[in-house]
Amino acid sequence: MKKLLPLCIAASLCCASFVQAQEETVGLVVAGDKPITLLGKQVFKGDKAPNFDVVDQRFAKVKLTDFSNQTVLISVVPSLDTGVCSLQTKRFNEEVANLPEDVAMLTISNDLPFAQKRFCAAEGVDKLKVLSDSVWRDFGEKYGLLIKDMGLLSRAIFVVDKSGKVAYKELVADISTHPDYEAALAAVKEANSLAAN
Repeated sequence: MKKLLPLCIAASLCCASFVQAQEETVGLVVAGDKPITLLGKQVFKGDKAPNFDVVDQRFAKVKLTDFSNQTVLISVVPSLDTGVCSLQTKRFNEEVANLPEDVAMLTISNDLPFAQKRFCAAEGVDKLKVLSDSVWRDFGEKYGLLIKDMGLLSRAIFVVDKSGKVAYKELVADISTHPDYEAALAAVKEANSLAAN
């Protein structure tokens, strides 16, 4: 027992230093009128899009690099079981048919894969990939979207072009409101056509 105590203390200090080292951003997003603190590093238009690990509905690992040579739209929602998130996901699912085949459309939330599978089956979401960041929180931290003390992701849209750069970003200022669908879809089409030239 005496030998385990120093190891436990060392592990606690290591975890505490990781939590303290995590970047925090305040003032970009609100829930109603309450400011939200986002954890992780903010990503901006023009940045190289960080690779990330998430899981699909069978807990199989999915990475951004799995979609190389494609334009990628990433729709981020706090929870599929809420009104705006559900509508956002269904809207982008419908839009897949209007986009070229070399465009990948992803929805990422921290919902468990079981809940995502149930939602997709109930709502007929079958054209885009619905992925979960609940296992490692890797996406949320690398894109600066993890809401402190809630474990949810803040609502956002990213478009990553075929060279792997962020061509468009919308961090929705109030997580209870919709993103600008038309601007996001226009950005996808523009990024994809620029890559074709």
